[in-house]
Amino acid sequence: MSTTRAPTPATKALTALDHRIEAATGLSVDQLWEHRDRGLLDAPHARLVDAHRNLAQCETSVTFYRVLLHRLSSGEFPVDAALFARIDRTVDQLEEAAATRDEGERSALAALEPIESAARTQGPAEQREMTPPDVAALLAIAQGAKLHEHLLTQRLSVVTATGTRVAYSHFQRLEEAGLVMRDTSHPVHAGQPVTLTDAGRTALSGSRRANPPAAPARRTGAWPPTAAARGTTGATRRH
Repeated sequence: MSTTRAPTPATKALTALDHRIEAATGLSVDQLWEHRDRGLLDAPHARLVDAHRNLAQCETSVTFYRVLLHRLSSGEFPVDAALFARIDRTVDQLEEAAATRDEGERSALAALEPIESAARTQGPAEQREMTPPDVAALLAIAQGAKLHEHLLTQRLSVVTATGTRVAYSHFQRLEEAGLVMRDTSHPVHAGQPVTLTDAGRTALSGSRRANPPAAPARRTGAWPPTAAARGTTGATRRH
């Protein structure tokens, strides 16, 4: 009988560190994975996402073998020597998967702890340095955005005119920093317009001046194409 192997997951599994990662970064794990794929993270955050991806894969393997063990003991199969052998093999595989998961969790913790430490030593959100994800979110919101509440799940998210979604936890951090504001005269289920504040526009322009040759600004699809020209009158930069 061939050995059963866990398939490669199409979606990420929940891990024990998701809440801590989101609290330390101010971003959802979905948003972090997206920013990693778009090359918007600094080295520490990129290492964290890579470690979290590995941990999620390990967690998927644990779940796979746990579900398989439950199926084998559910009465679906005849109780014979072949079933006992398969249960023994699955227990061994589950134990190995759990050990690999534990090692992946230790690696993710090692990547997370410096970020948690930095978050504790930083001042209020408005005093923190703008991160590449912050810049990307502000650029997208500058093109037009609305805060929506899903009618069934009640989950909140910001949808921009360019199709980019900003996680609600990220939006809250920007809002608390005074960089964005919402128009509460509109019901949230219909969409509340979200705009940059004067402080947000100043922070965005300051970030762009501090990093004029930033590579992500030239990546197709990574930055709204008209945002670079905002604040200038007719002048076009060519690199």
